[in-house]
Order: sequence, then structure tokens, then C-alpha cells
Amino acid sequence: MEGSGIGQFIPLILIFVIFYFFLIRPQQKKVKEHKAMVEGLKRGDKVITSGGITGTIERIIDNDKVEVEIAENVKVEIVKATGIQALLNSTEVKK
Repeated sequence: MEGSGIGQFIPLILIFVIFYFFLIRPQQKKVKEHKAMVEGLKRGDKVITSGGITGTIERIIDNDKVEVEIAENVKVEIVKATGIQALLNSTEVKK
């Protein structure tokens, strides 16, 4: 009787393992890569915001905000962790 009780949990354990390898682990890897990208931002990098706006980083404010120029003489402050979606390309620092 006890053997059949453990046997009933094997499909649930198998489903959890499948979810871990196909959903949870890749998501954790993606979050880790995004965090590394955000920490490596510097002046002159071209970025895409989470709203789809492209711009160039003008300055880093504290550790959690950046000032992005989205058009000539139009600058906005964006929270790095949630506001920056992707890095287009890295350019040299303007002087």
C-alpha cells in the first residue's frame, strides 16, 4: 500500500522537474544577464527603454537612474533596473 502512495507523487515530481528546466532556470538566466547588462551601462551607450523609446545615455545618476537623451535637447531620467530593456550598441564616451 505504501509503495503505491509514493508512486502517485512521481508524476508531480516529474512535472516540477520539467517546469524547473524549461521555465524557471531560463528565466533566472535571463534576469542575471539583464542585471549584468544594466550594471555595465556607461555614458554614450545606445539603449531601448521598456516603452520602446531609443536613446543615448548622457549621464548616470546615482546607482539606480540614468539620464537618456531621446532627441536633441530632450533628456529623460529612467530607472535602470526596470526602464532599460536592451543595449543597442556600445560607443565611446563623448567629450
